Amino acid sequence: MSSVWDDLDLLLESPSSLTVNSTVRGTIKEKPGFNPSEDAAALRKAIEGIGTTEKTLIDILTQRSNAQRQLICKAYQDATGRTLCDALEGDTNGHFEDILVALITPPAKFDCQEFIQAIKGAGTTESILIELFASRSNHQIKAMCDAYLAETGRALIHDLKSEVSGDFEKTLLILAEGKRDESTNVDMAKAKEDAKVLYEAGEKTWGTDESKFIDILCHRSVPQLRQTLVEYKSLSGKTLQESIEREVSGRLEEILVAIVKCVKSVSSYLAERLYKNMKGAGTTESTLTRIIVSRSEVDLQDIKAEYKKLFGTSLYSDIESETSGDFCQTLLKICGEDGK
Repeated sequence: MSSVWDDLDLLLESPSSLTVNSTVRGTIKEKPGFNPSEDAAALRKAIEGIGTTEKTLIDILTQRSNAQRQLICKAYQDATGRTLCDALEGDTNGHFEDILVALITPPAKFDCQEFIQAIKGAGTTESILIELFASRSNHQIKAMCDAYLAETGRALIHDLKSEVSGDFEKTLLILAEGKRDESTNVDMAKAKEDAKVLYEAGEKTWGTDESKFIDILCHRSVPQLRQTLVEYKSLSGKTLQESIEREVSGRLEEILVAIVKCVKSVSSYLAERLYKNMKGAGTTESTLTRIIVSRSEVDLQDIKAEYKKLFGTSLYSDIESETSGDFCQTLLKICGEDGK
């Protein structure tokens, strides 16, 4: 796997979903000729009839944009006096219920709910926190924080502080502010200087000055960091990722490596997360749901392409072989076959 992350040749020109005005490369588009009342009536019939018609639920909810689904939710509640979320929760179950509810949840609220899930109960799920804060843009992070405040009445950063500690906490808290520089200009001299600072904070010294890694990786713009990665390799002969893996350990290593991977390519990072999730010991359905649903209108086309490039197999066929039932059918409809 590391060889994929070592290749910096095309890095400086490639697009990034972390930057402002990034191109949308989702698999789900707005449905032309959309009629929320018709869709709400069809969903009601599918839910209230004898035996739920799962195919109708899947077809409608996976072939409308999230904004259109919000209008369906309103039409459904106006017609029935009951929320669509309550209706789905009462009539479906398991992972299928989870993914349908995820589809009708606004994106920022969905991220917020995933964050709540990650910090609640005994033990915090650090891998989810790392994925959320490393792969989201400033705008998405701020929207998640706003949704958290609306849902809980508390600041997300306040609650995050009580769940994590040390340099891992410090890194997450900076990312959670959503203040990464968004300038598209690259300062070549600064990139060289930052590369030297990182080299001297890690490889060149006995003991590592983690604060330098945290500061540079959490604050610099994506184009600036990409240039820094190139400068670092020419200075040290190693990639920054290799140096982090050698010099840092534990959760801090995981989050710094995730940031470097997302600076290079968020879609490659998420493709790798999906692959490891399906090919590791037991598939975690909630991870599949989170990534596939949250990226369906952002960059799922790119994730599919990167998945094929990295692993020589299609995301569609791996989902088909690793999941089952209505949950599987829903994921496949969102994902779309290769070439579609």
